[in-house]
Amino acid sequence: MSGRLAGRVAVITGTAGGQGAVAAELFAAEGATVVGCDVKPAPGVAAVDLSDEEATRSWLEDVAAEHGGIDILYANAGATRFGPLEEITSEDWDFNLRHELDVVFFAVKHAWRHLKRSRSAAVVLVGSTAGMTGSMTNLRVAHTVTKGGVIALTRQLAAEGAPYGIRVNCISPGMIETPATRNDLLAEDHPMRRIAAAIPLGRIGRAEEAARCALFLASDEASYVTGANLVVDGGWSAVLPGAEVVG
Repeated sequence: MSGRLAGRVAVITGTAGGQGAVAAELFAAEGATVVGCDVKPAPGVAAVDLSDEEATRSWLEDVAAEHGGIDILYANAGATRFGPLEEITSEDWDFNLRHELDVVFFAVKHAWRHLKRSRSAAVVLVGSTAGMTGSMTNLRVAHTVTKGGVIALTRQLAAEGAPYGIRVNCISPGMIETPATRNDLLAEDHPMRRIAAAIPLGRIGRAEEAARCALFLASDEASYVTGANLVVDGGWSAVLPGAEVVG
């Protein structure tokens, strides 16, 4: 490894599993001091409810005090509930807002003053192809709204961060295989289970493929990139689905 993040303090949310756990390993291998959290208890991972603003603020203050600042924030944590418009309850709607928008907003808000003091500050948010396109297979109106909000937030934060040298970018994964998707969208009884056939590269993405894109955006290799939304979906959202090939 080249040590692309050597000497930097990287806060990564949602590190108990999935893409967050993979990112924590990648960032640490590149020399970063990685501080992770999750709502679920896990060895070496702080238990923090990021939908609670005061808990988020307190945790980030402690991180900055212990490590001398914060250079990178990778706001990866999130949880969602799917459902079509007529079936989404107000509770489901509020759940998505809290766990896909609030958890990002509170983390960025309370890391911001520490990032302003860094000479190499970078923020990476996690959108989704769901925030860019609708779907006739996975009916997820609230998830579409929240992920679209994250992509929009990226652009506004890039504008507000530029005077302080804070770069803010977003990755928008498509279908990535994680423990969560294996038990939901890729389960045998879900209509999305055959989605690989509609992806130009012909397969589901791996967690490390999304995490490597976040690593790039957090590193100096992306020093002239801010306000970008990097789509990581095997070409899924770039092309129209073709007719089924027979024979």
